[in-house]
Amino acid sequence: MKHVFPWQLFALATTLSSAPLTFDFGPGPLAEGFTQVSADTVYSPEKGYGFEPGSVIFGVDRGGDPLTGDFVHSDKPFAFSVKLPEGTYRVTMTLGDPDGESRTTVKAEARRLMLEDIRTQTGKGETRSFLVNLRSVNLPNGAKIKQKERELTSLDWDDKLTLEFNNSRPCLCALAVEKVEDSMTVFLAGDSTVTDQQFEPWSSWGAMLPRFFGPDVAVANYAESGESVASFTGARRSDKILATMRKGDYLFIQFGHNDMKDTSPAALTGYKDRMRKLLTSFRDKGGIPVLVTSVHRRSFDRPGKVIVNSLGEYPETVRKLAEEEKVALIDLHAMTQILYEAMGAEVTKKAFVDSTHHTNYGGYEIARCVVEGIRQAKLGLASKLAPDAGTFDPAKPDPVASFSLPASPQRDPAKPEGD
Repeated sequence: MKHVFPWQLFALATTLSSAPLTFDFGPGPLAEGFTQVSADTVYSPEKGYGFEPGSVIFGVDRGGDPLTGDFVHSDKPFAFSVKLPEGTYRVTMTLGDPDGESRTTVKAEARRLMLEDIRTQTGKGETRSFLVNLRSVNLPNGAKIKQKERELTSLDWDDKLTLEFNNSRPCLCALAVEKVEDSMTVFLAGDSTVTDQQFEPWSSWGAMLPRFFGPDVAVANYAESGESVASFTGARRSDKILATMRKGDYLFIQFGHNDMKDTSPAALTGYKDRMRKLLTSFRDKGGIPVLVTSVHRRSFDRPGKVIVNSLGEYPETVRKLAEEEKVALIDLHAMTQILYEAMGAEVTKKAFVDSTHHTNYGGYEIARCVVEGIRQAKLGLASKLAPDAGTFDPAKPDPVASFSLPASPQRDPAKPEGD
């Protein structure tokens, strides 16, 4: 396989705080400067890297180049982890088999989609790079984010980077991980329709969004199931965002599903005031806030033709706030009505697990709406989208029959918090 691991990518990368960690996978000769990882290298905190227990992996040596002539593969999903402190990391990997085809989908942490269906032909490797944000619960003043029970065991909050390799034949030759100090970050604040859902069959648009950015944008998803604006800020999630953001970063804010459960007379006013305070605090530090109206629930009328608004005045309140504060708006409430009605009542059953929470297909289609919203709002961020992000018309959703994102092995039928 005539392929050179692109060290030039590292030379052109943003400022690094330390040398990259480099791994050469497979049983063949070790490439100079790399750490060898064989098929039976199991992760341990002491070693600081390895495959997660339960992975069934095979090593192959085709000979030739020590870096790309050998690799590991499996016919089942497998995960590789590296112990790392919080921060943003550039992950660069080479995929492929010198004597065969490969097909690889990569997810990071709690099922964030990073690379979708990367295919290589015999003798042709493929090198890809992306940014992953790792975080801890710690705040600079010694306080901590108040976590929910489900977060205590989430891959989003542990002390390592975990990468899932999936699809019909993932083949991993080499991997490099380097810390990046000055990348652009898109922070997400929201509820269960936005958060990384760590278990199948649940998903969200926030978990799918990283796939649509190029290698110079990190997505830091601080959304969490069951959150309202008040509980989000009360748990100090917004404090963590403000403590780690840099000038020029973005914050996408989508709340409403859980806020509307407050039926007191002052609920809507309080919601608007808290949203305003969140976007103002971010903007005051040099960030770029983007307001996002809540996605519709699966709430068709009795004939099953038209989506009925189940969110009251909350979407319109966000629209007015965006106008008052002169900040960008992505109107997912409007776009998802078009999307669901175009799918039809029957097909939307494939996009939802229940009336609120989405499947992988639903999360993916809404993420495409968000990407289109980025373009329509003429955000500078649009220039950072992946070359294959494509354009999207919510009135013409991707056919569900052609959607083939492979499921992760982690599964739990229990409904996420929030409705």
